[in-house]
This record gives sequence, C-alpha cells and structure tokens, in this order.
Amino acid sequence: MAHCLAPLLADPDISVYVETLKPVTPYPFPWPFFRFLDVFPETVYQDAPALQSLSLRGDEDFDLVILAYQVWFLSPALPMAAFMQSPEAARLLRGKPVVTLIACRNMWLMAQERMKQYLDGLGARLVDNIALTDQSGALASFITTPRWMFTGRREAFWGLPAAGVSETDLRGSARFGAAMAEALHAGPIAGPMLHGLGAAVVDERLIASERIGTRSFRLWGKLLRAAGPQGSARRRPLLAIYVCFLFCLIVTVVPLSMALRALLHPLVKRRLLVQKAYFEQPSGSATHHLSPNPQ
Repeated sequence: MAHCLAPLLADPDISVYVETLKPVTPYPFPWPFFRFLDVFPETVYQDAPALQSLSLRGDEDFDLVILAYQVWFLSPALPMAAFMQSPEAARLLRGKPVVTLIACRNMWLMAQERMKQYLDGLGARLVDNIALTDQSGALASFITTPRWMFTGRREAFWGLPAAGVSETDLRGSARFGAAMAEALHAGPIAGPMLHGLGAAVVDERLIASERIGTRSFRLWGKLLRAAGPQGSARRRPLLAIYVCFLFCLIVTVVPLSMALRALLHPLVKRRLLVQKAYFEQPSGSATHHLSPNPQ
C-alpha cells in the first residue's frame, strides 16, 4: 500500500489519514498451521473479531476512502470484515467514494463480491478496485505462498520466485495514487479514476474454480462451526480431514476445472468475456493509459 499512497502523501495539498486495523487478539505471523486453519470457518462466515478502538472518531468527512485488504479463504480478511460491520464504518463510509485495494495470491473475485455487499449496505460508492496478485503463477505460488505464511520466508528458492506480489508491481502501483491525486484536485469524485491503468485483471479460467471453492468452503465452514468454537479440540480431527480434502480440491478440481474451461472455451467464450468484464468493474483491465515504464 505504501507505493500506492506515495503520490498522495507527497502532495502538499492532500491530507492522508492512515488507520491500521488491529484485532484485540492479534493474528500471528508466521501462522502456526492449525491456527491458520482454525480461522477458516469464521472467515468464510465473516464472524468478525473484536477490534481495538480506532483512532478515528467516526464523524470525519473524507473526500475519498481507500480500503486495503487481504483475501483469506476466498473472503475478506477478518480484520476488514470486523471494520465493515462496525458502527464507525457505517458513519465513515455512507455516501463516500471508495477504492478497494487487494493483495492476494490469485483469487479475489468472491472476496470482492462480499466487499461490494458491505459497501452497498453502508451506502458507500465503489468507484475503483485495484487487485495486485502474485505473478509467479499458480503452480509456483502453491508452494511459495504456504512457505511464506507458515515460516515467514518469502525469498526465491530452488529456482522458484519470491512469494507475493512482485516488487515491480508494488512500485508500479504508484500510478494509481498519482491518478487518484489528479482526480482529487479536479473536484468531487464522481466515477472511476483508474480506467486504462490495468487496475483489475481477471483470469477468466479461475472464475468457475472460485465459485466451486466458495460453495465448498461454506459447507465445510458450517460443519467446523458446528463441531465447536475457534480453538476447540473438537475441531482438530475435522480440520485434519478438511486439510486432506482441500489439498485434493486444489490439485484435482481446480486444474480439471481450468482444463475443462479451456476445452469448452470456443463454446463459452462470449459468456466468459461477459463475466470477466463484470468482475473487472469498475476500473477494468485496459492498459491504454499506462506509460511504457511505469514507476
């Protein structure tokens, strides 16, 4: 987020307020394996944890709000879910233009759909979405992302790239901040500011996989919540079974779904393009406003 905000912070005529969401019980990093899995049901069902008090009063009047969040289990991360369900969010976001900024491995569509529901319910206006994803590919990131999460090590190894969003893409996100600064100087934000900047690129091959995964997650999340509360020993056996299921899902259903989509692509091309265009709204994936060497 720092690179994206840099042009706004550097502008003497723009005041930027940064609020970091802090759960009362912090989430660890690196994550212990079962501790990470244990937040799965609550994440899927958006059972919000308690947050520490915000430094915002809730009556501030912002010209633009940027909500930066991670994706956990195809859903908004729990700290963001807690904020979106809070009285402060209801006061701060009503009637305000909002930009969502996502950093994740590669699947963010269903999480963003949930964020749209939150924003609609709060009376906010989603004017842009930025999605920064791991550029190392699905196979490599299937190894590098868990390694980063469970050990804290994200550097390249064994010929695999570093985990997470690339430094090039992080630096390049400054173009979004520059566009937002320009729009703020022009007057009230009425619509998208990031058209032509490649803000939200959807891989249409993953759309079906996300939908299948979301339905599966809701079923397993319901079973795990019924087994006991977070931290309960009764969850452990079911979590172990779920790990095996999730591994099989990732290595079989996701590739098969993508392969089937590729085979059927000529028949469903128009439908996929419609879906792709929908999920890329409101900013889109076009790049006609990009400079040859974005910084």
